[in-house]
Amino acid sequence: MNVDYTFIDQNQLRHNSGKASPEQVVNQPSDPSLGGGEIERGTINRYINVSATYRFNADWGLTFLLPYVIRDHSTYGTQLAPYTSSETAPNQISDAHVSGLGDGKIIASYQGFLPTHNLGVQFGVKLPTGNYGGQDIDGNLVSHPVTFKSGPNLGQSLDTSLQAGTGSTDLIIGGYYFQPVSQNFDAFVNGQFQAAVKENLDHPGADFRPGNTTTISVGLRYEAHANWVPQLQINWLHKMADQGFLSDHPDTEGTVAYLSPGISGSLSKNLQVYAFVQVPIYSHLQGYQLFPGWTGTVGISMKL
Repeated sequence: MNVDYTFIDQNQLRHNSGKASPEQVVNQPSDPSLGGGEIERGTINRYINVSATYRFNADWGLTFLLPYVIRDHSTYGTQLAPYTSSETAPNQISDAHVSGLGDGKIIASYQGFLPTHNLGVQFGVKLPTGNYGGQDIDGNLVSHPVTFKSGPNLGQSLDTSLQAGTGSTDLIIGGYYFQPVSQNFDAFVNGQFQAAVKENLDHPGADFRPGNTTTISVGLRYEAHANWVPQLQINWLHKMADQGFLSDHPDTEGTVAYLSPGISGSLSKNLQVYAFVQVPIYSHLQGYQLFPGWTGTVGISMKL
């Protein structure tokens, strides 16, 4: 059993590999046909992830994961060019709050390729268990989206990509490998690919498909001490653009890399705690996107 808490404060407005200003968003929009752009202010994400892994034997395992999503988002809304400072005044801020179950995952793993069981593959599915929805081409709310609770956008739907769920069923495939490289150090690499194969939001003028994501991590663990193990990772993520009328297509594709130091400690034979932070070292984002200066995760795992 595992429970962890992740905090992500997306408080930086960025474009390509650098910072962006509200003036750029409006006067140099990622979608020129709109005649302006949305000036997003910030998004604070908190995830409580609960998972359980059952090992049938040394080769096969099955993991169930269900997140609880808490998200606060604020925006100045879409502004038409040319930009003026009044467009980012406090009375232009609209706020929304998301709180509920997210999309669950079921992932099987097999690691019987080698006698050492240090090479494995994963395959699974993400299910549309979280609330999802948006505002269609006629302005009607579709499904059960969270709406803005204050500001000029009061009553309008929060972006579909910011809802607790995506409304899609996704396939997941991945693999991992770890290997001692010296007396005290272990190296590891893992990767995962996720792609939507069925969308509940599939009607013209009210459709949404989340972009495919690919993640790769490489790292090193220092195992000289039995009760605490520091590690250092590099996490690479590439996300394709979301698709459909309900997507923010020009502003959802990107590639990022994080440097992630962390540590795990044993409280007892069957109880472990861990913590790590992610610090971005590279980003290339399409359009204008909110980006975190850092993220953090703490967790506890127990073997039954």
